[in-house]
Amino acid sequence: MRGKCSRAETRRKKASDRPIRRRQFLKWAAAGILLNACPQGISAALQKHLASFPRSRTHKVAAIQMQPKLGDVEANLAQAERLVKEASRRGAQWIVLPETFTSAAAFHEDSIRAIRPVDGAPARLLEDLARKENAVVGGSFLARDGDSVRNRFLLMFPDGTAYRHDKDFPTFWEACYSEGGNDDGVLETPFGPVGVALCWEMVRSGTAERLLGKIQMLLAGSTWWTLREEADADHPLRAVNLEILQQTPPRLARLLGVPVVHGSHAGPFEGFDSPELPDVPYRSAYLGETMITDATGNLLARLGMEDGPGVITADVTLPSEPEPSEAIPERFWLPEQMPQEWKDAWGRWLPRGEDYYRKVTLPYLRTGEILEYIPRYLR
Repeated sequence: MRGKCSRAETRRKKASDRPIRRRQFLKWAAAGILLNACPQGISAALQKHLASFPRSRTHKVAAIQMQPKLGDVEANLAQAERLVKEASRRGAQWIVLPETFTSAAAFHEDSIRAIRPVDGAPARLLEDLARKENAVVGGSFLARDGDSVRNRFLLMFPDGTAYRHDKDFPTFWEACYSEGGNDDGVLETPFGPVGVALCWEMVRSGTAERLLGKIQMLLAGSTWWTLREEADADHPLRAVNLEILQQTPPRLARLLGVPVVHGSHAGPFEGFDSPELPDVPYRSAYLGETMITDATGNLLARLGMEDGPGVITADVTLPSEPEPSEAIPERFWLPEQMPQEWKDAWGRWLPRGEDYYRKVTLPYLRTGEILEYIPRYLR
C-alpha cells in the first residue's frame, strides 16, 4: 500500500493490511457514533485513540521546534521525547517533529554516524511516544533500509501502525548521506489522507501537484539553514532566504486548501563546506519558523529562531473538500524570488553528493569505517 511501511516486518505488515473503510469511518466520526460503530479490523489501541478525538473534523495539532546537536542522536532523541511529551500535555493529538530530528544536517562525518536502522532507536521512540501519549507522532531521520539510506518520515499511530514518506530529492549536503525516494507523499490514514513534505520539497511545484486534491492536511518538517556566519549580516540573500521559508507553509496551505503543520530546527551549528573542501568550516544557523496554518493559509501559531526549542499547538479543521485559493505556478520552483545561483547549486549538488554517497556513505554501511573521499577531478 502506498506510503505504508512496518517497523518489524511481520507485526506492522499485518497491522497495515487491516482494512479500514475510510469514507465510512469519517461519516461515523462526524455523526458522533464512533464508539458504537468502529469498523472491524481496527485494533483496540487504535480504537481508544480514535475515540479520544473530537466528534468533528477539528483536531488539536502540535509542531515542534528543536535546537539540535549536530549528529548527536542520543541527545536529539532525548530532546524530541521531552518536547513531544510537552505537546501531549497541551492536548495535541497530532505531533510533528522537524526533518532529520535525530541529527539535523550539515556536511560532517557525524552525519554519517547518525544513520540508524529503519526499525532502530528513532522508530522505536516514535512508536513508544505514540502509544504512551495516545497521539499520532511523526518525524524524519536518516534511515538505513537494506543497502540504502533514505530521509524517511515515519508517522506512528498508538497501535504501532506506521506510515512513511521518503524525501524525493536530497538538498545540497543531504545528497552525501541519503538517496531520493519515489512515493507521492500521500499517507492513507484512518482519519483520511494526509500529505508529507520535507524542507525543499515544499518549494517545488511538483510537490504541490502530486498532493493537490489528494490530502486533507499537510505534515511538514525542515532543516533550513542560512548563509555562513562570515557573510555580511545585511547580505541580501539572508533576507530572501528567510522570506522564502516564512512564506512557504502558508502558501502551500493556499495552494492545496489544507492546514499545514510545520516542525523545524533553530539555532547555530558548525559543519564543513563540501567534499572538495572538507576542512573548511561552515558555521551557520537553522532558521526555525515552526508554524501551524489553517486551510486558507492564516497563521495560527509560530516559533522563530529567536524562540529556541519549543512547542506550538492549534486547533485545525480538516476540510472534506479542499478548496485551494491559489493556483500552482507552471515552473519548477514555487518561490518567485528563488535566486538563480541557488537553483544552479541545487542541480550541481545532486551528482556531486551522489558520488560521495556511493564512495563513502554506502561503504560505511558495510564496514562501519568512514573512507577518505577523493574528488572526481583528482581521480
